[in-house]
Amino acid sequence: MHGLDIRDSRADDLSAIESLYPRAFPDEVLVPLVRQLLTQEHDILSLIARTGGTLAGHILFTICDMTGDDTKAALLAPLAVEPQWQRQGIGTALIRDGLARLKSAGVAHVYVLGDPAYYGRSGFNPETGVAPPYPLPDEYRAAWQSLSLGAALPPDHGKLKLPDVWMQPALWGP
Repeated sequence: MHGLDIRDSRADDLSAIESLYPRAFPDEVLVPLVRQLLTQEHDILSLIARTGGTLAGHILFTICDMTGDDTKAALLAPLAVEPQWQRQGIGTALIRDGLARLKSAGVAHVYVLGDPAYYGRSGFNPETGVAPPYPLPDEYRAAWQSLSLGAALPPDHGKLKLPDVWMQPALWGP
């Protein structure tokens, strides 16, 4: 998208980021999770997209480990785009920028629980080897996806090990 600026989020972006999520996801309560990730976790990648000086989107990646594998991994979540800017490539641009930064930082695999049609456009595929922290309901199984960022083969087993903020069953089910 023309005129889109993507950069690391800063502490002074917090209120704008927090106000974005209820507009992008009116039926979900994501602000407490986002606030905890931005203010209490150190091993995250938080990017914002701005157009014309206005916040248009935000993405978070949490750097994590896996049981049974020593490669670095990340969880992509959440991702939000202002409703008036949706379907214009901002989310995809945030994903692409984040994946490039993660690859440069040595992250080998990225996981996401989200719409397969949407994340599939960025190269994510269904994940059957590495499990999320909690069992997923059947209707969410196709939404658990991964993407390898380099030559490392994806692990064929294991479980994502995430910070405590992510260890809430409600974040992984309906």
